[in-house]
Amino acid sequence: MSCAHLENVSSEQYGRRPNTPGGCEECLASGDRWVHLRMCLECGHVGCCDSSKNKHATKHYHTTTHPAMRSAEPGERWMWCYVDEEMAER
Repeated sequence: MSCAHLENVSSEQYGRRPNTPGGCEECLASGDRWVHLRMCLECGHVGCCDSSKNKHATKHYHTTTHPAMRSAEPGERWMWCYVDEEMAER
């Protein structure tokens, strides 16, 4: 792996509780739906994936520049770095 953002993710960051365990923060507020959920490893924001209509996880990255997120789907253990466009398993 060549991505320092993902290499340096601590167990504490990876295991943090999501801000909204019930779904995408913005979609819940607006009454919209999502396909899959992603969680920011820096702040715990939960957003919907790029297959979802609103793409809130990617919008969160563009707003905050928090570089890494992980899947918030049960059983999935992968992370993604927006800066280096690299994926890693945990």
